[in-house]
Amino acid sequence: MPKLIGAALLALALAAASPTSATATASTSADTSTTAAFTTATQSDQIPGRYIVTLKDAATQADATATVNAAVTQAYTMGARVRHVYRHALHGYAASMSASAAAAIAGDPLVQSVQPERRVRALAQTVPTGVDRVEADLSPTAAIDGKDTRVNVDVAVIDTGVDANHPDLNVYKAGAKNCWFPQLPVLDMHGHGTHVAGIVGALDNNTGVVGVAPGARIWPVQVLNPLGMGTDADVICGIDYVTQHADQIDVVNMSLGGGGSDDGKCGTANNDAMHKAICASVAAGVTYVVAAANDHADAKNTTPAAYDEVITVSALADFDGKSGGLGKASCRTDRDDTFADFSNYGADIDLIAPGVCIRSTFRNGGYSVLSGTSMAAPHVAGGAALYKATHPGASPAAVKAALIAAGGTDWLWPSEDGDGTKEPLLRLRGF
Repeated sequence: MPKLIGAALLALALAAASPTSATATASTSADTSTTAAFTTATQSDQIPGRYIVTLKDAATQADATATVNAAVTQAYTMGARVRHVYRHALHGYAASMSASAAAAIAGDPLVQSVQPERRVRALAQTVPTGVDRVEADLSPTAAIDGKDTRVNVDVAVIDTGVDANHPDLNVYKAGAKNCWFPQLPVLDMHGHGTHVAGIVGALDNNTGVVGVAPGARIWPVQVLNPLGMGTDADVICGIDYVTQHADQIDVVNMSLGGGGSDDGKCGTANNDAMHKAICASVAAGVTYVVAAANDHADAKNTTPAAYDEVITVSALADFDGKSGGLGKASCRTDRDDTFADFSNYGADIDLIAPGVCIRSTFRNGGYSVLSGTSMAAPHVAGGAALYKATHPGASPAAVKAALIAAGGTDWLWPSEDGDGTKEPLLRLRGF
């Protein structure tokens, strides 16, 4: 079940929680002929009676469109209730149906896989020292000087939604998409998505806070409910929407996650539809930045953090915006300038960025202080946005390489880091 990876989980009150990430991995049979892999819902994060159907790749887009339409029609005739239709990052659909109907659909030679829908939610802890620490205030592109000159870049926040009327954000309202409840406009009743958006691009207007890429256009893509929870089918809907607009959207932040692993083949070997969708979206030119999760465990067992195609970010505890470890702890008891004691680690981590006691925008036009790798990831998403603003033709791989190459090592290690690698710390003064 994908979860938010950063803020205090707002279960009615704004009380901090620390749920562990789901560990669902599909158990599949090999697709060696015309029979699709079919997985039954037996794990706790899987939702009985709800499935994601992935179709085999077609020779042309026209063939794909016809195949999707025919497959959806077939699903309806079998009593399925189709919730999402995927046409861009993935060809297929998500639907509620009986196990027997799902098994029958899996026998269609045009179907690649039928997998149970899984729950997703925030990977939460309890939030601008971060902007200072990553040197965004020294970036000529960010040009942070109290004057509202905006970075010309588009960033999608796949999350709980974004407060479209927050006075400190440049929200692109026409780009809003609600995959959690399509009949409603995007409304962030949780606060996590708005907080993430502010770290990416809060306005440089002498009010509230300033983001890493001030004034970046924020596309709110809501895939999680007011409790910060959702399903991978809804997340795929968000990825599909981003891919549809890949000619406009430069960067995506995903501070959410659930169980799973990287098969090294874009989800085709382990029938991971979300992985396949992200690979297609990255191939379309969109850079994805994701949070490592907050279980203080190896990120290889959390997706999308484990995927090689994304930029995965762990969290640094920094209380004064400076190196040296002299900052006094504020909202948490972490040691200054060290690996956050909740952050995931491992070979899949690409960068580390501030993720403890980060102040940013919040729902209902407010501000809040939150902690988590959810807060670390949007610092990097903002950095990717700065790079794309001056290198509009850069591929996701080039963006990733540039951020890693510019990273610094001026933080205390190993501290709470659970592996033998010191990740580069995001550093943006040259961007």
